[in-house]
Amino acid sequence: MEAVLAHLRGAIERGEYAVGDKLPSEAELCRTLEISRPVLREALRALQTMGLTVSKTGKGTFVVASAVEDPTFGDYAASDLLEVRRHIEVPVAGYAALRRTPENLDHLAHLLDRMERETDTTAWVAMDTLFHLAVAEAAQNPVFRRVIEEIRDALARQSAFLNQLGGRREQSNREHRAIVEALMDGSEPDAVDAMSHHLDRVETTLTHIVRPARTDQHKEGGTEA
Repeated sequence: MEAVLAHLRGAIERGEYAVGDKLPSEAELCRTLEISRPVLREALRALQTMGLTVSKTGKGTFVVASAVEDPTFGDYAASDLLEVRRHIEVPVAGYAALRRTPENLDHLAHLLDRMERETDTTAWVAMDTLFHLAVAEAAQNPVFRRVIEEIRDALARQSAFLNQLGGRREQSNREHRAIVEALMDGSEPDAVDAMSHHLDRVETTLTHIVRPARTDQHKEGGTEA
């Protein structure tokens, strides 16, 4: 899927498919690229999330931008979502470290154990959103949970996108483990640091996906800058 996405994205960015153009039909693309329809549809969904295309029912997929600016997850742009998450989830983690109950910790530990064993991406993504809800619940303020509920769909879409294109699952599990350990220790500074690090890594992966040419262009000898 990543190869198909890179091919289609490259064709759009090079102008082979200009803004306003309709992409070839799914059947034609599958035949030309020698891929299955499910793989193609995943790539097409990723193009739409990146803001390069829009799908019109019964009409096809149309190019609406020649470069990726800011991916959209549900109703929210990635930059807006991340800004809010930093202002909400970082202090929430600190409150959770001070206020969590034994029941909160048991729930988070059980959820994390399931996530670390899970191999199905769809199931893992669902638990990822539950994890962030559980941290908000541990802060013992229903308003925080309500805010996370509001962005839950966007969080799930972002999580799926990052796992699909950024291979984030194992790294995210480690970051979640650090958050839970800080909550268990009752350490507000450690919890704040762990959640901040988690969101930093989310931003880094998003940036790498959105601007791979800029990120990789100046590497020398295979070493990352």
